[in-house]
Amino acid sequence: MIFDLRVLTFSTYEQDVPFARHVLRTVPIDRPGQRVLSCTTQVEPASSHLKQGKDFFGNADLSIVCSEPHRRFTGRTHARVEVLPPPPVSGSPAWEDVAMEALSQKDLSALAPAHFLYPSRLVGVPDTIKTYTQASFPPRRPIREAVHELNARLRADIAYDAEATTAATRPEEAFRLRRGVCQDYAHIMISGLRALGLPAAYVSGFIRTLPPPGQARLEGADSMHAWVVAWAGAEQGWFSIDPTNALVVQDEHVVVAIGRDYADVAPLDGVIITTGRQSAVDVVVDMAPAPQT
Repeated sequence: MIFDLRVLTFSTYEQDVPFARHVLRTVPIDRPGQRVLSCTTQVEPASSHLKQGKDFFGNADLSIVCSEPHRRFTGRTHARVEVLPPPPVSGSPAWEDVAMEALSQKDLSALAPAHFLYPSRLVGVPDTIKTYTQASFPPRRPIREAVHELNARLRADIAYDAEATTAATRPEEAFRLRRGVCQDYAHIMISGLRALGLPAAYVSGFIRTLPPPGQARLEGADSMHAWVVAWAGAEQGWFSIDPTNALVVQDEHVVVAIGRDYADVAPLDGVIITTGRQSAVDVVVDMAPAPQT
């Protein structure tokens, strides 16, 4: 499937901002099953200095220096991306074996399981979430089967509510409320898997805005979306699940960034100099299949 993406990121300020330094993360990345065919990004103020780079995990970081006074920062990304479904997999190892294998791994490259095995800045391993997760992980259950059940349970037990949480809400609080958005679903799942010694990473990206005819619109379709990749051992590697929509990810999600939690992949980060207040960062997304030629 080939998708056309239009992403608008903006933040407004109460007073003039004479200087700002941002990191914008809205550019899709090349990875297994995903290929970026074209991509452009423009920002306002137009006088800003842009420098494209990559972070430790291989995500595209656009560094931006704004030295022109302004009360609004805007970033516009247009991209065309090809996404392929993952190859079919038959069976998977028992989750306990995956946990033991994760501890024995000596690899410290960007997407090695060691980076996603322990508590991170925004995701701890509270007992409440661990106990909830354990219900899907009886002894010797295949890891994919267990994760898929947890994926469905989270969607059934937690209500999607855009007003209940913020970007700073910890997973234990969202779990207590049983409400939240895609960031909360992903953080709760990651917390539960790590509590059992299973590597899990946070994925930021986009999901198809317009569903196929006759199918319901998915949650999180008009903004940045978040889901999870879990590790199934060295032989099978990582697989993707979307607890917000109880989906096994196929070819309708576009990956922008992978990290330990939201703090690693926030769409707009950095520092500003101002005396007034800053609005929340807004991201508006349109993602639809590219016209066939």
